[in-house]
Formats: sequence, C-alpha cells, structure tokens
Amino acid sequence: MEKAPHAGQQQPIYELEANALEVIGKCKEKLLHVCSQHIHKPVRVQTVHGQTFDGIIVHVDNHHLYLQTLPGHSRALLPGPYPYFPYYSYYSNVILPLVLFDLLAITLLI
Repeated sequence: MEKAPHAGQQQPIYELEANALEVIGKCKEKLLHVCSQHIHKPVRVQTVHGQTFDGIIVHVDNHHLYLQTLPGHSRALLPGPYPYFPYYSYYSNVILPLVLFDLLAITLLI
C-alpha cells in the first residue's frame, strides 16, 4: 500500500497568534452588535481593501453582512450590461454578502 503524498509529519507554516484571535473575536462581536441594531437602515460600508458600497443592511450573521445595494449601484454582483439580457444592467434588488473581517467602516446614510 502506497503512502499518500501528504502523509508523515506536518510542519505548520502559519498559525494565528492567540492575542490576535482574541482581538478578532472582539471585533466580530462588536460588528454583529452594531449591524444588528441597524438592520433595514441605509449605510455606506468601506472595506479594508478600499472598496465602498452604499446600501441597506438586510441581514447579518457570524461571518457576513448582507447589503442590498441602492438603485444604480455599479458594483453589484451582476456585471453588465449583457447584450442578450439588457435588463440585468438595471436590476437593483442585488444583495451583496460582505465578509465581516473585511469591513473597515460603516456609516449611516441619513
């Protein structure tokens, strides 16, 4: 019987530090609390990658913030226009799932 190529002793090449895990956990709890209090409100979300999205928070769970984009938002999940489906470029009921750990700032749009 042959051994699998990954069999044998494994050597970790990265492991998250315990204090970093604690900080991330606290950030996640705070984000869940803040987002839960502002469901169905218009917000502007900025990610750590510099992207900005305007929309309405429709749901939040332990991993994602679900943002319904505002009409005319150009960063929806459906890239368009499609020549054979031109109505997709006007679709405004798009929900963007954003990873909680990628969020830098959330601002209420009043």
